[in-house]
Amino acid sequence: MRRTLPAIVLSVVASLCTGGFGASTASADTGVPNGDVIANLWSWNWRSVGAECVNQLDPAGYGAVWVAPPGESLRNPSGVWWDIYQPYSYKLNSRFGTQSDFTAMINTCHGVGIKVYTDAVVNHTAAQTGVGYDGTTLSDKYDPVMYDRGEYNVDVCDHDIANWGDQWEVQNCELVDLPDLKTGLESVRSKLAGYLNSQVALGVDGFRVDAAKHIPVADLSNIVGRLRNTTSGARPYVFLEIFPGEPPSASSYYGTGDVLDFAYGDKLKSAFQGNIASLSSFSQGLLPAANSVSFVTNHDTERNGEHLTYKDGATAVLANVFQLAYPHTTPTVYAGFQFGNNDQAPPNSNGFVTDTNCASGWYCLDRDQAVRGMVAFHNAVGSASLVNWQSPAANVIGFGRGSAGFVAINNSGAAYTGQFTVNLANGTYCNVITACATGVTVSGGRATLTVPAKSAVAFHTGGTQTPPTSVTANYTLQAETVFGQNVFVVGNVPALGNWDPAAAVPLTTNSSTYPRWNGSGSLPSNTDIEYKFVIKQDGQPVIWETGANRTLRTPSSGAVTVDGGTFRR
Repeated sequence: MRRTLPAIVLSVVASLCTGGFGASTASADTGVPNGDVIANLWSWNWRSVGAECVNQLDPAGYGAVWVAPPGESLRNPSGVWWDIYQPYSYKLNSRFGTQSDFTAMINTCHGVGIKVYTDAVVNHTAAQTGVGYDGTTLSDKYDPVMYDRGEYNVDVCDHDIANWGDQWEVQNCELVDLPDLKTGLESVRSKLAGYLNSQVALGVDGFRVDAAKHIPVADLSNIVGRLRNTTSGARPYVFLEIFPGEPPSASSYYGTGDVLDFAYGDKLKSAFQGNIASLSSFSQGLLPAANSVSFVTNHDTERNGEHLTYKDGATAVLANVFQLAYPHTTPTVYAGFQFGNNDQAPPNSNGFVTDTNCASGWYCLDRDQAVRGMVAFHNAVGSASLVNWQSPAANVIGFGRGSAGFVAINNSGAAYTGQFTVNLANGTYCNVITACATGVTVSGGRATLTVPAKSAVAFHTGGTQTPPTSVTANYTLQAETVFGQNVFVVGNVPALGNWDPAAAVPLTTNSSTYPRWNGSGSLPSNTDIEYKFVIKQDGQPVIWETGANRTLRTPSSGAVTVDGGTFRR
């Protein structure tokens, strides 16, 4: 977390309450096996995370969602993203929603088999005075509601880190003016563990520790050791942000948690902006697979130019395809918001993050068909070893995963057609990059593939080509509501809850689109559907539409737009 904090003027900003907002509602698990891929839905609000778990992550086979810090932070009126890394209190009311919203999100994600990891900001508190998102005030950066001045390292170092080669400075001086906590003190350790355990009690399954290298390993290990078991009975999963290049080393933290591997993203950017044939030696120079977590980009590196970003288009998608195909460690898929300047905040209303709209302002890579297909590929091939590495042309590679799967990647500007050696049995397989719209025939250990420019072909055992069994339904409805009410769609198939409002598909709105509500989900293909929209509010009877059931016939593939017009009262 190496950031430059510009000078700002703080003011108190009142929150805006808009009718029709509410937490996500749990839905039935799709039954798709959840693997170990982590979706990093950075800076999404809790309502949107819950909806994504149900409608996208579980059907695709993701295993966990990693979200932004849930504690109260500085509320910066200048419109920046980094205020969430300046804690004002350990109350779980933030720019992403209330503690109730946070808890509902966790329950929703758990209901479909998705674990929840949060960003843990435990090295420091806020540098800037003002008012937090829950109304907490700060007039002296060394006197927040959680700590006294004596619980900071200001008595031994009262300035920013100057010598990054000096480990003592790195771990005792201030990171961009952020007050450095004296994590060797019992009182500080107890408070930090208490904050994290308050999340564990609500169902959080693990933590990504921000700025971990700035905390002495003995202190961090002590804090992690105080964490309670999760609500599932497991130990919380802990992974650490440790920028490479200066002391301390990543290896010194292996006993405390896994480490995010910055070199992984560095090497991918170099290869995909050059010649991907160099990836034949990709694992050299990476952190050990057993101690690391991989990523193509994150919220820091997409802004500092270190890694590929959504602005690199298909090249960045292909890097994620490679990550999900390559056998190394736990992969993460980053989905954030679009930005015009490096400090820009996520889409918001008066500072509070609005619902994610993947068509405007956000970049939802977790939903990209190639990425979704490769999550399924990653889960299907498991720990199978890399075999049959091939590079038949410039910027074209192919490799297998034992006898379980094969991928070919074309990073060039022209389609490539050629024969590849594969280990799969004879048959016709589904190309997961296109959701089975195209297939691959294997005969005698070979497959002739046409790989489009800046695209890929991937197939695996258990993925023989069959017509798509589901389509995406995109719902829209005009509905006037009051505060606390939410709109859902329910119908005669399991994907719509089998007429059970408790399992209905949620729609969302925000201050800029209300009273229009939107949502999406899967429906079985080639099926006659009956459905209605309903309005729900905690503690109140469900409001059903009047009149006959609505009907539609789903297509054989692709997507269907379901425009409900106006809610029928």
